[in-house]
Amino acid sequence: MARLHGKVVLITGAARGIGASCAHACAQEGARVVVTDIRDELGASVVSEIGAAAVYHRLDVRVTSDWERVVASVLGSHGRIDGLVNNAGITGFDDGLGPQDVEHATIEGWRAVHATNLDGVFLGCRAAIGAMKPPAGGGSIVNIASRSGVVGVSGAGAYASSKAAVRNHTKSVALYAAERGLGIRCNAVLPGAVLTPMWDAMLGDASSRDAAVDGVARTVPLGRMGRPEEVASLVVYLLSDESAYTTGGEFAVDGGITAGEHHPPEA
Repeated sequence: MARLHGKVVLITGAARGIGASCAHACAQEGARVVVTDIRDELGASVVSEIGAAAVYHRLDVRVTSDWERVVASVLGSHGRIDGLVNNAGITGFDDGLGPQDVEHATIEGWRAVHATNLDGVFLGCRAAIGAMKPPAGGGSIVNIASRSGVVGVSGAGAYASSKAAVRNHTKSVALYAAERGLGIRCNAVLPGAVLTPMWDAMLGDASSRDAAVDGVARTVPLGRMGRPEEVASLVVYLLSDESAYTTGGEFAVDGGITAGEHHPPEA
């Protein structure tokens, strides 16, 4: 039987990148998938690719009323929510927010990155607890953090700060649910150097992109950038009953970047 057979999974930021890969992977494993994003055309395209197992809802993760509307709609049509993937996030580089380094970033830019990356996760976790707790049947929350939440990133201070906070909030949610016997688990996945559209602003245009990708790959112990589906496969595990004894955990999918100092051999 498919690993997510019959489960209802809501995924934020699912119009592209890791979120879209998670949507496809969950559907392939038998879930009914709720694709959410603010990129309506791309979100609808993902649903079209998946077929009858998916539906699209516009959801701005920063907005409480959006969460209330979407969760109510999903509960009304499906009767429950078994899984939530809090994936929506921004770096700030391609969002018109100005410099992101720790000296020149504006307070407006800092707050905008945190509003999506951290406030959105808080609101999602809160909404999921309300939908999953008794008398509902429980569920699994997966928060997409980042390798950048483990180490400092001088050129992307807000992004690194927000993802570090997501790691910590994951633990708080996991403890809250466990202490109250809610049947809800919460874990964090920490991608690093995964080739998605989020990297476009950092990799440059087509003329320099291949060289830029090669440059990033040289910093990765496994020697390449990751693929979104490699993150999605871990997300499926954490949503499934296979991980029933796993909560409050952090799982790096980064090719070994956070394992330690990397010294590639000389050619």
